[in-house]
Amino acid sequence: MKLGPFSAGLFGLLAVLAGPDHLSIGEQLVMVGKANADDSAKESVKESVKAGRAPSMPMARDPSVAVAEEYEAARRKGTREAFELFIARHGDDPLAEQARAELKRLSR
Repeated sequence: MKLGPFSAGLFGLLAVLAGPDHLSIGEQLVMVGKANADDSAKESVKESVKAGRAPSMPMARDPSVAVAEEYEAARRKGTREAFELFIARHGDDPLAEQARAELKRLSR
């Protein structure tokens, strides 16, 4: 079957649009589907707010627990670099004094 000038031009345009810097036609459909899913999620949040319910959000993590976990990780590692990194990140925390004591112990 011979392509007419219009069909050949349309085919060329599609080839350019689906080139290496662009998504293929199938991938474009997937992206459109994801965008529509995001929109529907936003709508459900808006509806729940209108109904008087606040959207649920996880509680903020206690920073002192996170610092303690980081100190324990440094202690388990037991290297000079781990303690120095902890001190650099949390130099004003009380656990930093313990980290400094560990560094002195490692120096001996």
